[in-house]
Order: sequence, then structure tokens, then C-alpha cells
Amino acid sequence: MSYVSFKDYVKEILRTAEYTRDDDLGCVVAIAPALQGCMTQGENFEEARDLLIDAIDLWITVGLREGEKMPTINGIELATASERLERDPTLEASAHA
Repeated sequence: MSYVSFKDYVKEILRTAEYTRDDDLGCVVAIAPALQGCMTQGENFEEARDLLIDAIDLWITVGLREGEKMPTINGIELATASERLERDPTLEASAHA
């Protein structure tokens, strides 16, 4: 498992994204299956992907504000200050000083 930046974490989520054309609605549905309930739609693939990036950013931001642990995606985790403290006891000690 490796820790990555926000940008790289979003890129990894996009690698797992699913896109489906819904001819009845006349749109492309974009889903990030790794993030429960994270989905959107656009008139075409490009718009659906751009809107999915926004939805992923929002999903992660809200989750972090609520103190939720972000899911591991293909062995990759989002690097946050709390994970850094957990991995490096010297940083934790200096944080309490």
C-alpha cells in the first residue's frame, strides 16, 4: 500500500470510473464505484468526466471534514496529516509538545 497526493488519489479513482450512455435520458452516466453514491451525468463523455471529477472532489472533501477514512483504491491511500502522524511516532510526539 502506498500513500499519494489528493491529485493522484483522484486519478486512481478515475481509472475505476464507469461510463454508460443512457439513450432514454440522452446522457452519459458516470459512476465512481469506489466511492459509494458518487455519480453524475453529462451530455457527452467529456462533460460527464469533468462533472465526475467535481463530484469526487466534493465526496472526498466532505468525507475528510466529517473525519471519515477514505477507501483504499487499488492499494493506494490518500495521504493526510492523520495518516502521517500514525506512521511516524516522532511527528506525533512533536505535535503534542
